[in-house]
Amino acid sequence: MTQARLEIFLVAAPGLEQALRTEALSSGFSAPKAVPGGVVFQGRWQEVWRANLVLRGATRVLMRIGQFSVAHLSQLDKKAHQVDWASVLPQGATVKVETTCRKSKIYHDRAASERIEKALVDVVGAQISSDAEIIVKVRIEKDRCTISLDTSGDSLHKRGHKTATGKAPMRETLAALFLREMGFDGSQTVLDPMCGSGTFVIEAAEWAAGLMAGRDRSFAFEKLASFDPETFKNIKEREAQGFKNFKDLPPRFFGSDRNAGAIKNSQRNAKAAGVEEITQFTHAAISDLERPDCPPGIVIVNPPYGERIGDKRQLFALHGRLGQVMKERFSGWRVGIITSDGGLAKATGLPLLPPGPPVDHGGLRIKLYQTDAL
Repeated sequence: MTQARLEIFLVAAPGLEQALRTEALSSGFSAPKAVPGGVVFQGRWQEVWRANLVLRGATRVLMRIGQFSVAHLSQLDKKAHQVDWASVLPQGATVKVETTCRKSKIYHDRAASERIEKALVDVVGAQISSDAEIIVKVRIEKDRCTISLDTSGDSLHKRGHKTATGKAPMRETLAALFLREMGFDGSQTVLDPMCGSGTFVIEAAEWAAGLMAGRDRSFAFEKLASFDPETFKNIKEREAQGFKNFKDLPPRFFGSDRNAGAIKNSQRNAKAAGVEEITQFTHAAISDLERPDCPPGIVIVNPPYGERIGDKRQLFALHGRLGQVMKERFSGWRVGIITSDGGLAKATGLPLLPPGPPVDHGGLRIKLYQTDAL
């Protein structure tokens, strides 16, 4: 297995690159730098495996394995054959190639993919398949070709234990980064009064308990030639030492929802994630929301907005009630509202700070609006 330091790219939802950089830094990765679309740092394969395993906000982890200037297809063909494919791909591996071309003399994605595929077949006897678990990502921009391996496989928001989802669920990776944007570090109380399938509450509880984000799933890197099962086992065992005894964590992660089915889903998901002991879910409308008997913390909510659920006309009153309940019962708490509609956020009447950057969520542009302590 090669031990050369290579460029590792952590994919983030655009707009949340700085939050992911903060997480990577706090997780001990060396000199991470936020760039458009993610975070980049130098590391070895062990860092790739650990990044997939522990980072809560990364969408996927790419390993850069080749970079060169290229101006025409024959040049791409020649240089693709010079990439050290054998160091990362086993002989006969089943591979998919995904290519994007932007502002380059090579502008035909499919033709570029065919050259990369030919190199893979010639060098390592690869089998090319559209549903392969191993994905080679090729980006040709301004006549610069970057070749990366997707080491994650399924998107990292798929933690491997969620069994029940509701309408328009928040992805776990987004939830983790929005929690970080609100200053959550694992020590605060977190409440979501419109919890849906419980994503914010469960993510916060796992984080506080020191549970690894990817502990219940497999990764594409396990099929690569560079994979060392024994070393990865040691990494998992070392990271698992951060797990905190639940007896040291009083229940401080709360969710409520007016939909009884959502509460059942949340409870089921919390149990599957192993955090049912430190989470509490209650069937309640916003008007009936009670302040938990614990120190003030963070209220974070992804309420319905018109594009996502349907009729927007009834939503202004709902947001108004939310704001009223926060002001009356949650003094000292900080509130975060995630929405695609700034008008709905303002309808809460809460003293909102300037919103965070727009973030893509299922084709919508959403922002985090938050308050200081009320």
